[in-house]
Amino acid sequence: MALFSTSPCTPEYDRRAELTAFDETKTGVKGLVDAGITDVPRMFRLPSPENLNSNQPSHSELSLPTIDLEGINEDPIRRKEVIEKVKDAFETWGFFQIVNHGIPDSMLEEMKKGVLGFFEQDSEVKKQWYTRDRSGKRKFVHHSNFDLYTAAVTNWRDSFFCTMAPDTPQPDELPSPCRYAFQSISVKKMVS
Repeated sequence: MALFSTSPCTPEYDRRAELTAFDETKTGVKGLVDAGITDVPRMFRLPSPENLNSNQPSHSELSLPTIDLEGINEDPIRRKEVIEKVKDAFETWGFFQIVNHGIPDSMLEEMKKGVLGFFEQDSEVKKQWYTRDRSGKRKFVHHSNFDLYTAAVTNWRDSFFCTMAPDTPQPDELPSPCRYAFQSISVKKMVS
């Protein structure tokens, strides 16, 4: 089952219309999978190889930046080094892995359960959290691709984010699968 025209031979491809149709479902990539699509929509496909930047390293040369936070609160020189590594990782990759962050494994597991629980909910339940509004009015925002309408290729991903500071969200401002994990974080933050 294909939700959108996916034929690469379509001469008059309207990317904007496909993006809008996808966004208006408010179900994201998970919604496509749940609907049983059999073809990846064109908006998710990479450009042809001749349009790709050949100066990029091969996959075997790639290594995810890992930043060790050990000692950043005791040594100002170490802290400055770590800040520089974070800056470089953001500019180069846009993300990185952190080790020795001090967050208990049990809390990380609760967060993973909350995230999985959110995305495994029925689409109709998740739709109430889906928005492109970035005004900060909502503490919890679910969407697919923050750069959906501006990126050259749409990423095969769904995301959510939650503003935890300066004001911690109230329980009704969070989806039920995430409440326990998020509230335990805010309690730990207040105790720390």
